[in-house]
Amino acid sequence: MTGLAGLPVLVIGLGASGLAAARVLVSEGAKVRISERRPAGEIESTPGLADLDVEVRAGGHDEAQLEGASLVVTSPGVPEHAPILQASLRRGIPVWSELELGARMCTVPYVAITGTNGKSTTTEMVAACLRADGLDAVACGNIGHPFSLAALENHQALALEASSFQLRFQHSLHPKVSVLLNVAPDHLDWHGSLAAYRAAKARIFELQGSGDTHVGNRDDAAGARVSRSAPCALAWFRLAAPEHGEVGFEGGVLTSRIGGDRVELGTPASTGGGFRADAAAAAAASLSYGVAPPSVREGIASVKPLAHRGQVVATAGSVRFVDDSKATNPHAALAALEGQENVVLIAGGLSRGLDLSPLLSAAPAIVGVVALGETGPEIAALFEGMVPVRSATSIEEAVRIAAELAPPGGTVLLAPACASQDMFRDYRERGDRFTRAARGVGDDGARAGAGGEPAGGMRG
Repeated sequence: MTGLAGLPVLVIGLGASGLAAARVLVSEGAKVRISERRPAGEIESTPGLADLDVEVRAGGHDEAQLEGASLVVTSPGVPEHAPILQASLRRGIPVWSELELGARMCTVPYVAITGTNGKSTTTEMVAACLRADGLDAVACGNIGHPFSLAALENHQALALEASSFQLRFQHSLHPKVSVLLNVAPDHLDWHGSLAAYRAAKARIFELQGSGDTHVGNRDDAAGARVSRSAPCALAWFRLAAPEHGEVGFEGGVLTSRIGGDRVELGTPASTGGGFRADAAAAAAASLSYGVAPPSVREGIASVKPLAHRGQVVATAGSVRFVDDSKATNPHAALAALEGQENVVLIAGGLSRGLDLSPLLSAAPAIVGVVALGETGPEIAALFEGMVPVRSATSIEEAVRIAAELAPPGGTVLLAPACASQDMFRDYRERGDRFTRAARGVGDDGARAGAGGEPAGGMRG
């Protein structure tokens, strides 16, 4: 890549993507300044920061930090309406996400995956399929390993998870295969509207054309509408039996009809609808990339459900405790409830302006609700008069109450339908604390096996 040597760049945010962007920019000879909202004392020990020749300005994103900058690289946590980004755009300073930096650095073909739910599981599956086909491939992007760093590691192929935040400020992304898993209201506080959110998702295939493929979800009406506008070949996935050009399920077996021939691709590790949908999407993407069917079968079978995405983490008598803390919006919570019955639902948190009423469509599966967090009163009001509803002030209290409400053979399900930051650092802390509390309930906290077993209806 050329054009960065000597360029003054402001990197906004010192999280994983910001630090990665700074490292890549410095390696390319750019003059880097980092703006971080946390005070200096909290970032002094950031791993690798001391080794970088960068200027750090802590304590907030001030417009004065733009002075002299010719480029801004922003982190996903900074919304597009943030004053410093708006000031950058007014001044005509280009704004990139770390994804854009990675796209400019990348010299190998990649599969890019986005969607409201299921991105990480699908990305891991695609990477596993690529590796099973003999390629040196890794999962990267929003999954935790920044795209810009992976682009410099001399892999033969990449499986890229792309969030709507990252897609909003990219201009060069050109995957060989793109995937849109689903579209449901989410992150509206960041994007400002559902239309803007959909538009950000659509940018995943913006530069695709002849020789490229986009994979869409035949079962998701909102997502399918977006996918049909892709300017390249289309393949589809679904949970039902596939038609020509699709991957789906026949009698529980993952089956492809891409390319004309019917090919069986085995059975995924979980029967949950969300996990199966992710497997179908990964298979369609991998086959469209050119991966041989036996490698797809091997890769899909090797991936187990990721943490906090529907594992049975404990049992007490005949009651199961299921951790789906990653269900951070109503769409994901409904997927977690799919196929379940006799559920005591623990829900609530930071809603980010989302409409929680779609949860009512799962009411037949729910026998009790424990409302938690900032949106606890809203959750309680939704289900009041339908099932027993209780409120809790901590996740530990919520688990105790839910255990009391659960009938024999029932399930206590943490599927919050909301973000976690009103009470927790992130969804991982919420899930970990739920798991510890669940394992301490009844029967001396009789436990599931290490890491838990997948429950039906989880969304990866």
